[in-house]
Amino acid sequence: MEQVRHTVEEIFNKDFKKTAIQGYKTNDVDSYLDELMADYQIFESNISELEETIEKQKLEIAELTRRANSVTATTSTSNPATPSANANMDILKRLSNLERRVFGTANEKTE
Repeated sequence: MEQVRHTVEEIFNKDFKKTAIQGYKTNDVDSYLDELMADYQIFESNISELEETIEKQKLEIAELTRRANSVTATTSTSNPATPSANANMDILKRLSNLERRVFGTANEKTE
């Protein structure tokens, strides 16, 4: 971004050289107004650039939010299956251990 040359205080306090008939030198006023116009063009350019950046970031935020919601939805639907699958596995292991204790292993029966 370009730097602005004049502040509000500088514009407010600007004094032009007066001519002999209590007027202002036309060249001083014209050159100062040219500088002000350049500053305002810079302001407009900066504002447009920032507005474009804001719009791009809003779109990026919307996309990232959509992705996060998608991942959250996928995770929440897959998570309930995982604890039940773990619980089923634990039950099968316990059942297998009980069967071994009650019925013994295949090696013990043949001996």
